[in-house]
Amino acid sequence: MLFLLLSIDNKRYALESQQVVEVLPLVVLETLPHTPEYIAGVFNYRGRIVPVIDLCQLMRGKPCYEHLSTRIILINYNNSEGNNSSESATSHVFGLMAERVVETLRKSDTELIDPNIQIDAAPYLGKMIVDDQDMIQCIDLDCLLSKVEQMRFLLQAK
Repeated sequence: MLFLLLSIDNKRYALESQQVVEVLPLVVLETLPHTPEYIAGVFNYRGRIVPVIDLCQLMRGKPCYEHLSTRIILINYNNSEGNNSSESATSHVFGLMAERVVETLRKSDTELIDPNIQIDAAPYLGKMIVDDQDMIQCIDLDCLLSKVEQMRFLLQAK
């Protein structure tokens, strides 16, 4: 399994690459009034309005620094909450802003370690990867989106 590595407050995290559409340099975001602080804004991506979640703000309470390696990771999210079959698998694209998005890592499922700790305030923190440098926390995108469900109106943008 291939993971995209990123940094939040000098700690490394991993996202499964299969939901990643594209990794973009920072772009100018249009901020929206009355949104939670972790919603960095929206931008036009090939004719679609894409919301961007600042992972540093969401997880550590402070915005991402604008380093050369700060990126917006476009994620394809399949929402399966529709009421009928035609609405049952709506696909949306949204962005995650993170620092030091510059490397990938390949690990098998058997190399992922379950820390056996459930943090109710951060249900999106999943299994761990141990490498030569330190431990890397995996982010479960499905749980991350349920944590930020109040931004549902943004995910409806097409």
